[in-house]
Amino acid sequence: MPADAAALDDDLRLLYQQVILDHNRNPRHAGRLDPADATAHGHNPLCGDEVTVDLRMDGDRVAAIAFKGRGCAISTASASMMTDAVLGRSRDEIATLFTRFRDLVTGIDPRALDDPEVEAVLGVLAALGGVREFPSRVKCATLPWHTLARALGGGGGGVSTE
Repeated sequence: MPADAAALDDDLRLLYQQVILDHNRNPRHAGRLDPADATAHGHNPLCGDEVTVDLRMDGDRVAAIAFKGRGCAISTASASMMTDAVLGRSRDEIATLFTRFRDLVTGIDPRALDDPEVEAVLGVLAALGGVREFPSRVKCATLPWHTLARALGGGGGGVSTE
């Protein structure tokens, strides 16, 4: 890798770390919705992360979303970024976004790691791509998404990353 490319990669990594820290310290859409059309609770028993996602729908689109949780910086930042990313989107758009996000953080689809459209599709969520290097943190990043999927599916019950 040329020196300029390595410096750019380091700058991008630093920027992504700053984005994650900002969303952890200043989470967007934190709290609860009352009333909510759907609610789901998620738990990661390995590290103790917990998140509750509340939704208010307008037809097929998320009209309002909030989360409340306790957990690590990755889990909180992921929930915050997720709420920003899905607000106003349809169920189908959210399903596509979740798939792309999951592929990025798990490395399931190796193309997701080098796909130039990843940042265009995921936006700020691409900042969490680095968790794929830390398998124990992948569940922290995906817990809010699995919880959202449960809420979109009608809520009820809980989600566990066991």
